[in-house]
Amino acid sequence: MKVILKEHIEGVGHLGDVLEVSDGFARNFLLPRKKALEANSRNVKEFEHATRVIVEKAKKEKVELEAHAKKISAVSLTITMKAGKDGKLFGSVTSKDIEEGLAEKGVTVDRKKIHLAQPIKALGTVAVPIKLHRDVTATVSVEVVKKQEEEAAAHEASEAQEASEAHETHDKPEKKARAEKKEKKEKKAKDE
Repeated sequence: MKVILKEHIEGVGHLGDVLEVSDGFARNFLLPRKKALEANSRNVKEFEHATRVIVEKAKKEKVELEAHAKKISAVSLTITMKAGKDGKLFGSVTSKDIEEGLAEKGVTVDRKKIHLAQPIKALGTVAVPIKLHRDVTATVSVEVVKKQEEEAAAHEASEAQEASEAHETHDKPEKKARAEKKEKKEKKAKDE
């Protein structure tokens, strides 16, 4: 019996192949599981038409993706991270960070399409491939820079201030501390 395969079947053939197979194999396996069609003139014409439509649609999609790839390749990201003295990052830059950075620049990309072999763990510039289609790949330049020391110093100062305020509450006399607790309980009871 002649059949047209609707998908790739290991050891039998590829999508679109017209094959001569045994009647039992066709009736018991290929046709009931909708893996093939009987190769009559009507089905052959239908399949050829569907193939042409799919090819045209794929060409249009590829052109759109190539334009999107040019737009993505024009973008370069700068990500600031905390880093040690030797240039190693505290943490790492992942595909999620790259996706968020691209979104801030107005470019939408699915995180799964960002092909980062390993998370970036050092300062510097890295070219990250983004595979939009099997034939279309864009490359984004990601620069990882060290977070400024001023911001870190300001953060440390605010932590020190919080610690001193916490320390002051422990130094108050016991009477004041009891009075504050009592006021809090009364306030809580009023709120309920």
